[in-house]
Amino acid sequence: MKILVTGTEGYLGCLLAPLLMERGHEVIGVDTGFYKVGWLYNGTDLTAKTLNKDIRHISLEDLEGVEAIVHMAELSNDPTGQLSPTITYDINHKGSIRLAELAKQAGVRRFVYMSSCSVYGVAKADGYTDETTPVNPQTAYAECKAFVERDVSKMADDDFSPTFMRNATAFGASPRMRFDIVVNNLSGLAWTLKEINMTSDGTPWRPLVHALDIAKAIICTLEAPRDIVHNEIFNVGDTANNYRVKELAEIVAETFPGCTVSFGENGADNRSYRVSFEKINTQLPGFKCEWDVRRGAEQLYKVFSQIDMTKEVFQSNGFTRLKQLEYLIRTQQIDQDFFWSKP
Repeated sequence: MKILVTGTEGYLGCLLAPLLMERGHEVIGVDTGFYKVGWLYNGTDLTAKTLNKDIRHISLEDLEGVEAIVHMAELSNDPTGQLSPTITYDINHKGSIRLAELAKQAGVRRFVYMSSCSVYGVAKADGYTDETTPVNPQTAYAECKAFVERDVSKMADDDFSPTFMRNATAFGASPRMRFDIVVNNLSGLAWTLKEINMTSDGTPWRPLVHALDIAKAIICTLEAPRDIVHNEIFNVGDTANNYRVKELAEIVAETFPGCTVSFGENGADNRSYRVSFEKINTQLPGFKCEWDVRRGAEQLYKVFSQIDMTKEVFQSNGFTRLKQLEYLIRTQQIDQDFFWSKP
């Protein structure tokens, strides 16, 4: 297929695009380039041809001949969403709906949307949430994910087939690294400081999934028979990979020699949920997670050792979404609407 992937210069996109190309697909990338500075190591053999373009500026001409879209280019994670909630809604909700409308108009047959398990927010029951559980988003980021699912699902018909992938919290090594997600952040602290000092007691539950397993789920979705994935929601992960935050810290500390870990009181973040991934593991052909957190921590330790990662690299703007956007705003490289400014 000819596939357009938004966010090819992001944490997940830079891993997905080469894997699609290796499978014989033609890939066109789209990325606004906010995080170009963040390149941790050389970890891919291929790079997709990428349009340096905001998703709000994508045109019908850009979609000519495209058979499928994988849409993951949005303002990512909750702190970034709170930085400018209005812009988050403009980009993540309105921008994504506009892209889907253009895709349908252009005759794009498949639209795979990167949603998030964060739409579940605070679980009301002691059990596991699944795709039938009512959403309960707690942040602008999560609200936008739920809105896009709601609005794009209404567009589904015989010619336009969307699929919604509710990813668990991602972890693992990527050339376009992120250190603002929990396992990667804990691993960076373990490597640079040899200590993890948790401000909370670590009791909340989180579902985790490796970046490469997310890529695998996307590939399986694109290549699955249409009737299996048409207008479906899939939680992306494995039920065995639900962890308390405390467990994550302990696993990382055990993986990084000489690292100590301590815990605090109950934190302000009240999100806690366990997720069932039964549907994707039984209904999506070819999908099964290959990574757990321990193996992912070992991968990160290997990468940090190989590149001799410094504290300065770990703390630099390019690997933390909020820091980089604040820098671009402060230096007036992007304007109040998050469009690039002319020099």
